[in-house]
Amino acid sequence: MIPRPQSHSHALGPGVTGPELLVPTSALLERPPAPTPLTPSCGGHAFMVDPLQLHEASSHGDAGGPRQHTKYPYVTGTSVIGIKYKDGVMIAADTLAAYGSTKRYKTTQRVVKVNNHTILGAGGEISDFQHIQTVLNELTDEDYRMDDGIEQTPSEVYAYLGRVMYNRRNKFNPLWNSLVVGGVQPDGMPFLGMVAMQGTHYVDSHVATGFASQLARPLFRERQHDDMSEEDALALIHDALKVCYYRDKQSINKFQVAKATASGITITEPFCLDVKWDYELFKQPTKWAVGAW
Repeated sequence: MIPRPQSHSHALGPGVTGPELLVPTSALLERPPAPTPLTPSCGGHAFMVDPLQLHEASSHGDAGGPRQHTKYPYVTGTSVIGIKYKDGVMIAADTLAAYGSTKRYKTTQRVVKVNNHTILGAGGEISDFQHIQTVLNELTDEDYRMDDGIEQTPSEVYAYLGRVMYNRRNKFNPLWNSLVVGGVQPDGMPFLGMVAMQGTHYVDSHVATGFASQLARPLFRERQHDDMSEEDALALIHDALKVCYYRDKQSINKFQVAKATASGITITEPFCLDVKWDYELFKQPTKWAVGAW
């Protein structure tokens, strides 16, 4: 039987005077308190642990309307680029996670290893990318537990992520990311593909997301070829990153390059590129622009 409230302080013990508990517990009440929607003081939607009760409350107009999904990303990464070369694939991105226009987190790794043959780069919402990493880690753990020496190939990871993104898009709760998947297939052939947030996807010898789709791919079309050396590929990656850094305000001069070859995966430490800001057109960028001061 649940005891009724007594005259003494339940916080301090029987027979001891003192203030009563500020928040009554089930031991002080006839029955445990029923869950009710809590409305934040900031004016947001009401929320509660029990979704059934929240639905009932919303049907009576008490919860501020139906549940809503995220409609806009907040902490985001910008462009990711990738190219094939003779021995494998390179994927590169900077290490910035921007909060709106604020360069908030400058050590965020956006190019990661999936398994011994696959690398992944992501632009867009960082928290969604972390969720994707969790899902892929579960697949990798499952491969390890099978203990049959078989891992998912880059093309299989690429196809899986395409289904994941399309599934979330159909639920009107998309993962706000653009993904670049690269690696080396079991037959030794390099693989490179891109998956968008709606689930659209394609494979090519060079890919780019975000602003780099307009800035980097013209360089790739001119200079990239599948049998280029690793040195030429790295020089092309650096030039493309430099072009994006000059023109994308959401980028910083701190990058990582991931390389996938038949011998394994390597990801560089963050590094900076040599940049030049004293070009004549950089000194007065709006001098000849129509309507400029």
